[in-house]
Amino acid sequence: MFSYRGISRISRTASSYNRCRWLYCSTPHQQLSPSSRFRSFMESSKEVLGCRVNYSWISRPFSSGGPQPQYQRSSVEDQVDPFSLVADELSIVANRLRSMVVAEVPKLASAAEYFFKMGVEGKRFRPTGAECYGNNVILLMATALNIQISKPASENVVDMFSTDLRLRQQSIAEITEMIHVASLLHDDVLDDADTRRGIGSLNFVMGNKLAVLAGDFLLSRACITLASLKNTEVVSLIATAVEHLVTGETMQMSTSAEQRSSMDYYLQKTYYKTASLISNSCKSIALLTGQTAEVSMLAYEYGKNLGLAFQLIDDVLDFTGTSSSLGKGALSDIRHGIVTAPILYAMEEFPELRSVVDQGLDDPANVDLALEYLGKSHGIQRTRELAAKHASLASAAIDSLPENDDEDVQRSRRALVELTHRVINRTK
Repeated sequence: MFSYRGISRISRTASSYNRCRWLYCSTPHQQLSPSSRFRSFMESSKEVLGCRVNYSWISRPFSSGGPQPQYQRSSVEDQVDPFSLVADELSIVANRLRSMVVAEVPKLASAAEYFFKMGVEGKRFRPTGAECYGNNVILLMATALNIQISKPASENVVDMFSTDLRLRQQSIAEITEMIHVASLLHDDVLDDADTRRGIGSLNFVMGNKLAVLAGDFLLSRACITLASLKNTEVVSLIATAVEHLVTGETMQMSTSAEQRSSMDYYLQKTYYKTASLISNSCKSIALLTGQTAEVSMLAYEYGKNLGLAFQLIDDVLDFTGTSSSLGKGALSDIRHGIVTAPILYAMEEFPELRSVVDQGLDDPANVDLALEYLGKSHGIQRTRELAAKHASLASAAIDSLPENDDEDVQRSRRALVELTHRVINRTK
């Protein structure tokens, strides 16, 4: 267990939540040793968000009547395009994914590759901001954590090692994508969804049975690739993420009235369903690279907080977006009886809303009433602010990584920070 005694703190700017940036104080950040930076970050992430030690990924709700937060970039020259940096490599991974899901039974192969077709591959922080997750983050993290390899007698050995390492890191991206798509296929069956990413869902097009089997097939392919890495710690991390996906979905299906009104319960479920896979994948990248436990935990913290930030903004967009921009029906969650952060915050301001929620949101009249209370509350604003806090912690995790003078490493780290801005400011 790591110590939470920090040498310095990340403190909130005194002016307002507008910038929602965290400043290192006490000791200049760049002068801290790597281990001190790690302790500083871990204490700060716990203290800033009021996290519990046993659930370090839970953030307690907070009050603010200030304006909508706008996540500001530090300087124009520091900005990089997170998508162009790995565009070529993403194409390689996408092509490899399509070849990996080939099956002996043509119908199963067609179902398994449904979301890997050109133009609709995986959930990956596209420039449009339409969806988050996966390969962009993982490949950028792989470069951001690059370590200097001592040159042996032959530089060809270094090149061979670097190539092999990158292929193994790409495998994590492929595994993550297959697990993620499998979870979507299963979720669509459970939710009786008819669209996904702006096109017909697989269960709607080919039926529930084939959608479930296609999801199972993708999971089996992911397991085969995972086993080929021959790293028990990485296998354990990814297996845990799969367990969390199932646990989170079960939590969403079986909430009691008290749990449905709990922000802690909601964020725990959100971590399981949304942030666990990317956070454990980022940590796996660090382990394959040969990083220390502290650096591996920083990679994990980046993925965790980025995933939570994305989902919180997704909660907002479910109320403020449109069906065409979201690729799914607007008000999708609340019409399925799912209570998300904006409604939870509205319930804090208007306790009478809880009785409406307890009566059931399968009644259209109750949905309309809940939306009326939400419109009078600061629920949307407070959810954006909480998302901005998580995005700030993700950015701080990258800032806390050990110094590295390599230009590619620095560029990838700036790209990971840039992704935190784009998540917060996206409109679809």
